[in-house]
Amino acid sequence: MSPPPPDVDTDDCLPSYNYLFCPDILREKVAFITGGGSGIGFRIAEIFMRHGCHVVIASRSQQRVSDAAKKLITATGQQCLPLSLDVRQPQSITAAVDNALKKFGKIDILINGAAGNFLCAASNMSFNAYKTVIDIDTVGTFNVSKVVFEKYFRDHGGVIINITATLDYRGQALQVHAGTAKAAVDAMTRHLAVEWGHNNIRVNSLAPGPISGTEGMNRLGSHNPNMERSILASPLQRMGNKTEIAHGALYLASPLASYVTGTILVVDGGHWMTSANDYMKLIRNKSFPSKL
Repeated sequence: MSPPPPDVDTDDCLPSYNYLFCPDILREKVAFITGGGSGIGFRIAEIFMRHGCHVVIASRSQQRVSDAAKKLITATGQQCLPLSLDVRQPQSITAAVDNALKKFGKIDILINGAAGNFLCAASNMSFNAYKTVIDIDTVGTFNVSKVVFEKYFRDHGGVIINITATLDYRGQALQVHAGTAKAAVDAMTRHLAVEWGHNNIRVNSLAPGPISGTEGMNRLGSHNPNMERSILASPLQRMGNKTEIAHGALYLASPLASYVTGTILVVDGGHWMTSANDYMKLIRNKSFPSKL
């Protein structure tokens, strides 16, 4: 069994990197990454840049992406443009995409990584909390995809990768909002793959499992008393790391996946198939937030 690639838990670049793919597999490509200032999005940006790609990293916090861009440029020597946008606001997205096209002249790859999540029982959740997650995850993914399609992909082709999840595969307690949102994005992936394939656009989903060094794992996993047991009982008996997810995205974005569209690449070590769904223990816990 292959060992996992090295990673760091913080939002910092890797101290060293061992190439498993051709180092210039994305040479002179341009990737637009929402949620690229931290976590999985940050590592995807780094790995893409290490393979010759220039990137745009975008999130609501200009300071976050500006700080991240400095780290990425120093570590890789590639160009990185930090932009502020809100995926719920088409005008904000349009302005960011226009800035990206002004800087680089093209966009080859779109990573829809912006997301919101928290733990909450459906019976305790406010209407606004549910709507907010749907607006960020689902509506936001459509908004960014449509703007990039209209601005560039329709006439030039491209690759879209939607970061989703395995939450809806069995039904997970305290995650009706996020599970619903990500299930809708997976459906969107298939629909857009069908509609936009003739424009030479490939659309796929990438569904991570429990990944170390992410805000999601820190916030969500710490509330599950059986998480360690669940991970040890999974087929690969460990958590994944951000570099492994970035390698999955690198495959889907690269020419290696030239005939892959409309599919979901699950990168979770088999966790969703074997993890204990101790929903009764979870929903009895009253300490979770219920509002946004």
